[in-house]
Amino acid sequence: MGADASDDPGRSPPAPGPVRDPDPDWGKGSADHAERRFLLGPHRRGSELLFALGVLAELVRGFRRLHFVGPCVTVFGSARFAPEHPYYDLTRKLGAEISRAGFTVMTGGGPGLMEAANRGARDVGGRSLGCNIVLPVEQRPNAYLDRFVTFRHFFVRKLMLAKYSYAFVAMPGGLGTLDELFEIAVLIQTGKMQGFPVVLMGSDHWAPLVTYLRDRLVQAGTIDPVDVDRIVVTDSPVEAVARIREQALGQFGLTYGPRARRQWWLGE
Repeated sequence: MGADASDDPGRSPPAPGPVRDPDPDWGKGSADHAERRFLLGPHRRGSELLFALGVLAELVRGFRRLHFVGPCVTVFGSARFAPEHPYYDLTRKLGAEISRAGFTVMTGGGPGLMEAANRGARDVGGRSLGCNIVLPVEQRPNAYLDRFVTFRHFFVRKLMLAKYSYAFVAMPGGLGTLDELFEIAVLIQTGKMQGFPVVLMGSDHWAPLVTYLRDRLVQAGTIDPVDVDRIVVTDSPVEAVARIREQALGQFGLTYGPRARRQWWLGE
């Protein structure tokens, strides 16, 4: 599939291995605490300038590392569901369907439902990508990634998860999944992002949230009905990917053609 196994060039993709038990703390800590220090309040001007330059360098590095991953579908979901859970199997099937449609599966690269989506892509020979922050030494990305790109800053990582995707699927999850989902919803609502498909998989999990949005927020006038209507709720990976493919090929003009070529002099 022509992608590196990690952020280090030259490494071959890892062979599929045994599925580890989910780590409830995966991705909640970082080996780099730059953001925590930055958010403590004002710092010296020189320190804040160096921070800004570091963010700029990380952005450029992310652009170059992800420029050739192909059109992606980002899958959000909890790290806490074990392989025996029905949601894991549902997400694995979703990852396979996304890959069959020609998209790269992008996740946070962790265990649980992130792993399931990446594993589904690997099952059918698709491209599988993970993006997250620099992890503590005791934490590892899942074993079903062709490339795992690390970022120092959460906000840079979230930007990359959004920038390269033509659709977003939220599997059942917790606060992190809700944060990622609603950030995409706000970007679309405010016109900062085109109206890419937003799919909620697992109707039993998401039904109370959709009801709350429609019965409370729409009724109160704090959001418009279209903000809820554009969300697809389904339990079928086939239906979800059909909606994604229809919009990606029709509304946004994607085609099945050759990928862009790398330029070595740009560090690609």
